[in-house]
Amino acid sequence: MIVDIHAHYFAKEYIDLLIRIGGRSLPEAARALTAGPARRDDTSGIAARLQQMDEAEVQLQVLSPAASPPYAEKEADAVAAARLINDTYAELAQKYPGRFNAVVSLPLPHIDASLSEMERGLDQLGMLGVSMTCSCFDRSTAEAEFEPLYAEMNRRRAVLNYHPIQNGICSPMINDYKFTVSVGASLEDAAIVLHLIARRVPERYPNITYVIPHLGGLIPMQLQRLDNQVPRNYPDLPERPSVTARRFYYDTVGHGSHAALLCAWKAFGADQIVAGSDYPVLMAFETYRQTFHYVRECGLPDEDVDKILNHNAQRVLGLPE
Repeated sequence: MIVDIHAHYFAKEYIDLLIRIGGRSLPEAARALTAGPARRDDTSGIAARLQQMDEAEVQLQVLSPAASPPYAEKEADAVAAARLINDTYAELAQKYPGRFNAVVSLPLPHIDASLSEMERGLDQLGMLGVSMTCSCFDRSTAEAEFEPLYAEMNRRRAVLNYHPIQNGICSPMINDYKFTVSVGASLEDAAIVLHLIARRVPERYPNITYVIPHLGGLIPMQLQRLDNQVPRNYPDLPERPSVTARRFYYDTVGHGSHAALLCAWKAFGADQIVAGSDYPVLMAFETYRQTFHYVRECGLPDEDVDKILNHNAQRVLGLPE
């Protein structure tokens, strides 16, 4: 059975709270949800979700709020939003044991509050890891101000799931041309890998399990070029960039692209690829079952397909395989 390490649930109460907070705290992803009530979730839709999970051979979804995290300029707003979404996920996990769990959403950019919520989510709510977006208010989450979070995750040997926040890497060359989501999200995925390498975060916090979404964006195609050219600007890296990149895990969300999956498989190896769906985003284009089972259609060795779909996420999350 599949563990979906990258799934989303948008509780109506949570999105309503983000709307009330407003300002910079309401990213474009949340604005899109306000325009599409069908994408807001409530418990009445859980039966249909569970049926889709059964059809896709998914045992467990690991939930996060995608590009609508509980970030707010005022600490009280961020804490209220984080507690609401984490409690919502914990209630789902309790009501449907073995079918849902989550990664802890943090009330960024407030570090002490985030440390407290991380402790609550991991120790009290029983969540499986931590969720951070690739940036917070247009600051990379690999920057120095976030390092107390990395230190605590390192101490706990935690899983860290990243997700784009849909800012198009703050580039008018992406956003002005309306590629913020279709291309910009993949650029965010690639950017956080590059930032982690440049700031030597995995070297200093080696006990964290880093999970990058969407097959790593551009990274699978860049490994050799990174090895050739990055050392000129970063001569003191502890290892080649490709070696560090291969220490991360990458989920299978690839919009059904055989070429993208094959590239990631060739670049990182089957052991570093975990099953993920981006539920419900890709269901506008394909069934939930197909989101995973395209992996079976790419010509990979059966042993590698089995690892990717049925074992790697369980191993990463410390769950029974």
